[in-house]
Amino acid sequence: MKLFHSPASPYVRMVMALAIETGQAAKIERLPSAAVPVKPDQTIRVHNPTGKVPTAILDDGTVLFDSRVICEYLDAQHPGERLFPAEGAARWQALTLFALAQGLLDAALLARYELAMRPAEKRWDEWLAGQLGKIDASVAALEAEWIEHLEGRFDIGALGVACALGYLDFRFPERDWRKAAPRLAAWFESVAERPALKETRPQG
Repeated sequence: MKLFHSPASPYVRMVMALAIETGQAAKIERLPSAAVPVKPDQTIRVHNPTGKVPTAILDDGTVLFDSRVICEYLDAQHPGERLFPAEGAARWQALTLFALAQGLLDAALLARYELAMRPAEKRWDEWLAGQLGKIDASVAALEAEWIEHLEGRFDIGALGVACALGYLDFRFPERDWRKAAPRLAAWFESVAERPALKETRPQG
């Protein structure tokens, strides 16, 4: 598999962390990319019209995107325990938790773009506050409603949450999400030591 890659992307991190967890990282050729909203990478657009990472190209030429699809594909390629539960309540819980992690990341990325890329005179403070509010609400839900799930099993939902919280630390170090979520913070400190997460810590 070839993967359009960015070391700062939390969505790419999800894919690479899952690949490491399942022993498949050596099979992935990482392709450099420059995917930014105002100037899409035309090399990626040949394969994915959105121009976003991660985009994967399988050995037979099949193209897969986005991170959710690539993660589930990789999880189906190894003989070990699946991070995506196959059926029943465990599957729907893991997928819902993964969606919450993705939603937290979406809000964080939009806030990052507003602060780092939009000219200051065009910044919309109320819109930015709305994105930051989504982050705070997501962290509160993880602490109040999902912590027992997180502590019980490292599935795709837990991997997604770990990557999302790692992105908050990377891009929003001034926002102390741990203060309002001490149990979540303790869980995160534990799972952050997993090799898959240590090896994929964001850079850039």
